[in-house]
Amino acid sequence: MIAVRFAPSPTGYLHIGGARTAIFNWLFAKKHGGKFFLRIEDTDLQRSGEEMTRAILDSLAWLGLDWQGEPVYQSQRFPIYQNQAQLLVRQKKAYRCFCSPEEINAARERAKAAKQNFKYDGRCRKLSPQEIEQHLAAQKPFAIRFAVQPGGATSFKDEIREAVSFDNEVIDDFVVLRSDGVPTYHLAVVVDDHEMGITHVIRGEDHISNTPKQVLLYNALGWPVPVFAHVPLILGPDKSRLSKRHGATAVGEYAAKGFLPEALFNFLAVLGWSPGDDREILAKEELISLFDLSGISKSGAVFDEKKLEWMNGQYLSMTPVERLAPLVEKSFIDSGAAAAAELQNTREYLLQVLALLKPKVKLIQDFAAFGAYFFRDPEQYEEAARLKHWQDPKTPEYLEKLAARLAESSEFSPQKTEETLRHLAEDMSIAASKLIHPTRLAISGFGVGPGLFEMMALLGQDRVVRRLQKAVKLLKAN
Repeated sequence: MIAVRFAPSPTGYLHIGGARTAIFNWLFAKKHGGKFFLRIEDTDLQRSGEEMTRAILDSLAWLGLDWQGEPVYQSQRFPIYQNQAQLLVRQKKAYRCFCSPEEINAARERAKAAKQNFKYDGRCRKLSPQEIEQHLAAQKPFAIRFAVQPGGATSFKDEIREAVSFDNEVIDDFVVLRSDGVPTYHLAVVVDDHEMGITHVIRGEDHISNTPKQVLLYNALGWPVPVFAHVPLILGPDKSRLSKRHGATAVGEYAAKGFLPEALFNFLAVLGWSPGDDREILAKEELISLFDLSGISKSGAVFDEKKLEWMNGQYLSMTPVERLAPLVEKSFIDSGAAAAAELQNTREYLLQVLALLKPKVKLIQDFAAFGAYFFRDPEQYEEAARLKHWQDPKTPEYLEKLAARLAESSEFSPQKTEETLRHLAEDMSIAASKLIHPTRLAISGFGVGPGLFEMMALLGQDRVVRRLQKAVKLLKAN
């Protein structure tokens, strides 16, 4: 059975790139009826924290990802890694390195001064048994290094990049266990992936240089090597690796900015992967059925937040208002547009407001930003719209007459309000637009928005007439 894993380090929040890797793994497992595991790589005890771990788990759950059993924590498995390292020493596939950090740093500086890549010279590999015993008797600290055999090459097949090969001469005798007993990344992931039964390792291409070391470890321990697939990085608009300088990079930030989890999931799933056609809006079930590693691009994909906003707007328009309501209420309350009790007492009205607004918005917060006028009279009017639609000196007269007509109306449906407005325009021999645009601005404060007559009917006769009269006074005063 196919088994994959997502293995974040809890030294920061879940990054967009990590989230996409998790999604690719999850889709691959679901497609093949396999298992998706979660592993927390918290071997860096100083930088790892429970808060970050919780945030990562929450972000994955928010995206709708589920995993097999409980997460595996590397910090709870140190004895297992230490035993494997000792086994490699006993089999003479690894050795104790007694070099101090100062000696290693000095050698690294010498290589840097000579403009050469640093490579450990293997001096402790040549120690005699007597010298090793002397160091141990003196309780000299030691790390354990893997003994890379000289000559030849280490190769592996990558599902995205095909054959990849590294000359063994460029791979130094890398550390597998530090002197404090903490395993390095290479040993821990190999041991865990083997014990968890991982068949496919799908991860970022920044791990390609780590892979030959891990292949060497698999071979030394006599374990089958999993299939590798290294996913190209996500790029910022300037084609450099996506980072904080490009804006938000953590999943939690996008949740806070008003994106739906389904939209971000869909966006990341097709970022650097193609279903084979031009479709971009795909439900999870469709993504599962279509996903294949062969569809992953070999080059980096640019993260376009404007496109994400567009996609979020598409999802908002498809989401039932009953589900949107609890998400939107907070933004209405936080912005001061409406009180919690007011929203509770006007639930049906709120649902109608959301239904009217949702085809026009892109983010959850947009409902309050562009729909506060459904609960509060506008206190300000969009400047560009004022300059465009309230400059005609006859506009106050037009709005005053419209307010009077509407006040007399016995019906206030979208059809009736439109009929009233257009009849008045005919009576005054003016284009209907001379009334439509100034009216929209007067009752909403914006130059654009949902259908005017639907908006008027939902706001109700009293609100609309009052706001038109308020605009007339304002225009006459100026």
